[in-house]
Amino acid sequence: MTRQQVQELIATGESQTIEFKRRFSSPEKIARELCAFANTDGGYLLIGVDDDGKVIGVASEKQEIELIELACSLYIRPPLNAEVWVVSLNGKDVVVVSITPSPLRPHRVVVPGTEQRGTVFIRYCDQSIVASREAVHLLSSQRPDAPPLRLRIGPHERALFRFLEANGRITVSQFARLVRIPPRKASQILVRLTRAGLLQFHLEPTAEYFTLAGEEAR
Repeated sequence: MTRQQVQELIATGESQTIEFKRRFSSPEKIARELCAFANTDGGYLLIGVDDDGKVIGVASEKQEIELIELACSLYIRPPLNAEVWVVSLNGKDVVVVSITPSPLRPHRVVVPGTEQRGTVFIRYCDQSIVASREAVHLLSSQRPDAPPLRLRIGPHERALFRFLEANGRITVSQFARLVRIPPRKASQILVRLTRAGLLQFHLEPTAEYFTLAGEEAR
C-alpha cells in the first residue's frame, strides 16, 4: 500500500468499503468492522484517521497491529486473514487494514472463552450493522459447502407472487400475516426464493424487504 493509495482512500471518504477510525480500545471493536467487511464486499479500515478525513496518526502502530491480530484470530469465527500496512503521512503513522470478501461467510464476532454463537455484522453504506436472520441465511447460502437448494412452488409462494405483482415489496412479517404462517417459516420461504433468483433482498436503514427479481422497489 503506497502513500498515494492511502491518500486516495482518504480523499474518497467513508463508504461501504472504507472506514476511518481515530483509534481502537479493544480487539472486539476492531472485529466488528473487519467482520462486516468480510461478510459484504471487503474493504479498507484506516486507523489514525478522523471521520472527516483528517490524519491524526496512531500513538503506537505496534499496539494497533497487536489488537488487529487478536481480533482476527480470537474474536472472529471463522478466523480472518488481513493484510496490514503502516504508512506515514506528513510524519504521522496510519495503519491500513485490507479485508477481502470471504468465501467462508458469515463470520461472527465472538467473545473468547464463551459458548455464545456470536454476532454477524455486515456493511450498509458507511456503517457496520448487525445482520438480520434473513441476511445471515443468505450469506450462509453463498458458502462452497452450502447444501443444495430445494424449491417448491405451492399456495404460499403463489400468494406471495400475487402480492408482489400488486404491491411491489413485502417484509417477513407481512408475508407471515398474508399466508398465516409463523415468521420463521415465512423467512425460510423468502430466503429460498431469493437463493433461487426469483426474489431480491433489499436492505435499508429502517427496513428489510423483498421484491421480485429484476424489479425496482415500489
